[in-house]
Amino acid sequence: MRVQGTSLARAALMGVWLIAPGMLRAQSGASPPADTAKKTDPPPPPVNHLETALAGFKLTGFAAGSYSYSGHSAGGTAIVGRLYDRLQNRFMLNAFGVVLDKPYDPTKFSAGFHTELLVGQDATVIQSGGFFDPTTPADLPHLYVTLNVPTASGNGLQFKVGRIPTLMGLEVIETYANPNWSEGNQFIYVENFTGTGLSVETKFNNYVDLQLRVINGWDQVSDNNSHKSLMGRVGLYPNELTSLGIVGYWGAEEPGNNSANRYGFEGLLWRKLGKAAVWVQGDYGTEQANAALPDPTEDAKWWALGGWVTYDFNASVGLALRGDYVNDESGARSNGALGFPTNTGQKFGSGTATLNIKAWPSAVVRPELRYDRSTLGAFNGKKDQITVAMALTYLY
Repeated sequence: MRVQGTSLARAALMGVWLIAPGMLRAQSGASPPADTAKKTDPPPPPVNHLETALAGFKLTGFAAGSYSYSGHSAGGTAIVGRLYDRLQNRFMLNAFGVVLDKPYDPTKFSAGFHTELLVGQDATVIQSGGFFDPTTPADLPHLYVTLNVPTASGNGLQFKVGRIPTLMGLEVIETYANPNWSEGNQFIYVENFTGTGLSVETKFNNYVDLQLRVINGWDQVSDNNSHKSLMGRVGLYPNELTSLGIVGYWGAEEPGNNSANRYGFEGLLWRKLGKAAVWVQGDYGTEQANAALPDPTEDAKWWALGGWVTYDFNASVGLALRGDYVNDESGARSNGALGFPTNTGQKFGSGTATLNIKAWPSAVVRPELRYDRSTLGAFNGKKDQITVAMALTYLY
């Protein structure tokens, strides 16, 4: 359960809204290449950005809305197991994002700043405990300062302090940066969204980088126990067409419990094949026995496997395919979550096809067809469901 946010946090949000508009002037900018192994921060919108009157501070963002329909929704209103597209037969105001960024210079002692204000129906489901009231349709999934120390390689050693998106997975909070519009089951059930704490990061050369973090816990601004959690990632880049990210994590995550640790690892492989790109992601996790688990007497285990294929027919139209499978053998990750019934274990997965249409400047239109299946019969008494959806995002 999340704790109501402070008045100071709300005042800070109002300050961003009141000050930023009067400080802006338009400036065009090119989009840098995306990090194909892991998008800690999604790439900036590709067409324009605004630069504030404070030199080097850049403002970008996006607006997104959608409509989803599923014939097997629960009670005619909820699409079971889903996150941003969780409402049946509803037009949704998913997100309005405002990103303020001040890059650091990796070649010298320098500092940077990065924050994202997210307003809309998506914000309520990715909030961390100890920040906002869970009914508030707003969040700050990015809010951190970076201190850079120059190194002989020229890439620098970065110290990031604040709320930082997870190191896990291909998919990110901002859906415009993902191959598909709807979030996959691995993003929802086996990864954290954010961590609040310290991250130490460096790129040794063109082939290896490293990120190490100490955080309050998975999706916690205020720590829910007295032990910190650890997460680390090694990125390997044998050539410009291939990358491999390996993530490990360890720490106590349950409220008031310092002895029941959650630990596991993940691998994410990317390969570019002409106009196509392929990702494969595997996850394994364990949580030691504790009262919060469906069976408090035994350690809980889960594993997941997912794959993505994208193909660009031309500059305006691309296709993204995703398949994923989660074996939540103890029910630790899906018990009563997002409409799933109370359970001590289930297997579930999905297959998704998304068209990414970029025929309009600064806009992406994304029709999507998705099939979900669960061994529980969780979809209005059925084991499977089909969802059709249409999403629209504008980038600025």
